[in-house]
Amino acid sequence: MPDLIPLTEPQILAYVRLSQEGDGDAFHQLYDHYFPQVYRYTAFRFDREMAEDITADIFLKIWEKITSYQERAGIPFGAWLFRIARYTVIDAFRSRKETMEVSEELSDTDPMNRAEDRLQRNDLLKIVRGALDQLPKKYRDVLTLSYFADLSITEIALALKRSEGSVRVLKFRALEKLSALLPPEHRGTL
Repeated sequence: MPDLIPLTEPQILAYVRLSQEGDGDAFHQLYDHYFPQVYRYTAFRFDREMAEDITADIFLKIWEKITSYQERAGIPFGAWLFRIARYTVIDAFRSRKETMEVSEELSDTDPMNRAEDRLQRNDLLKIVRGALDQLPKKYRDVLTLSYFADLSITEIALALKRSEGSVRVLKFRALEKLSALLPPEHRGTL
């Protein structure tokens, strides 16, 4: 897949208007633009297969609700989109009945999955996930939207219905608290 050129806000709004009229090709442009961010946002919280399913659900909801999006000054389409993504992820957590633990002794026959760097990344990811799970929800939301969905402070503020100053303070406090929850040997690796 070739690298996609990021869309500007006017281009995004033009594709939104066309999508609202039922233009599937225009929606495909929006999908291509936002997919990496939405997928990273869901993949951090769920395994790959579930993240793919949830991401598909998110884009289906966006397609179904795109006619309700109203262009307003200061509220970019991305913030509206991530509000839907956030609520879909919350709903997915609520609907999960049980979590299945995979044994650490389970052998993987794929040699690509046994690489030393992959193990270290997975270990670090488990540690970070564990620390994130200990944070209050408002801190987790700010950090996942910022670092996994790669949203700006403005977009996070709009998605969470908070002021930009409030989001900055929450992010700062969340990073401090997260750092305190990490083992000392991992505090500088993030």
